[in-house]
Amino acid sequence: MKIVLLDTLTFGDTDLSAFYELAEVEVFATTSKEQTQERITNADVIVTNKVVITDVHMSNAPKLKLICVAATGMNNVDLEAAKKRGIEVKNVSGYSTASVIGHTFSMLFYLVGHSKYYDEYVKDGSYSKSPIFTDITKPFFEVKGKKWGIIGLGTIGRGVAAVAEAFGAEICYFSTSGKNSSKDYTQVELNELLKSCDIISIHAPLNEKTLNLLGYEQLLMCRDGAVILNLGRGGIIDEEAVARIVDEKNIYFGLDVLSREPMEQNHPLLNVKNRDNLYITPHIAWASVEARAKLIEGVVHNIKSFLEQNHS
Repeated sequence: MKIVLLDTLTFGDTDLSAFYELAEVEVFATTSKEQTQERITNADVIVTNKVVITDVHMSNAPKLKLICVAATGMNNVDLEAAKKRGIEVKNVSGYSTASVIGHTFSMLFYLVGHSKYYDEYVKDGSYSKSPIFTDITKPFFEVKGKKWGIIGLGTIGRGVAAVAEAFGAEICYFSTSGKNSSKDYTQVELNELLKSCDIISIHAPLNEKTLNLLGYEQLLMCRDGAVILNLGRGGIIDEEAVARIVDEKNIYFGLDVLSREPMEQNHPLLNVKNRDNLYITPHIAWASVEARAKLIEGVVHNIKSFLEQNHS
């Protein structure tokens, strides 16, 4: 049996040795559209994080029995085609919850604590020349007593709510699906959340209900000094609107996800003047050392359970 790993660069330095105990393994750091077909043609199992697998690819891979998506979302695989061809598709869920929660607060404190300014103030020698022992040029605020609105109260949203509550925040939420409800927190309409919250974090999937959920008009409703964090999916916030509003109003934005990744070279967010109110990370919230190890463990488990079922 042959397992082909298509984009292992996305796993960083995570140990992949468990795959070699299962079968013959072929490893590729990255795989382009043009390379995909050739690489999967003789595979029994393929592991993909973001490489797209289409019906045409499957039709030309006669031995293919299992597609393992090394992620929770499976929108890079044609699921209907796989079902029609009797090819199983398995994902891994829940592996990155703690990592995303941690990054949410990392982004928040970087922005509201003016970490970049204070770090540079010391390292550029300004602190050494100070007539006093401290510098409070950039005021910073506590989470305690602030109103925190969560868009998307799934597992990650609930985890963020619990930590925010421990810091003393008052929690409310907007359910993008309309299905999630909680007796622990107040459910509100989107406009009310935007108008009333000091901190807003997004932990929702991208779908027809969430695409461009926050455009220019919605962002204008936000309070002066509000912090908006997107750790859901790019496309939930209109990025052109963010680029415009960050220079017009005192709002802070932390974005870990963008509508196109990697970021386009001429992206409007690269040209904003008020750069201190904007913090962008390259889709890393999911990727703590522990989360990546759990992810690989989950993929290996999926392959093992598939083999056991098919050999029993």
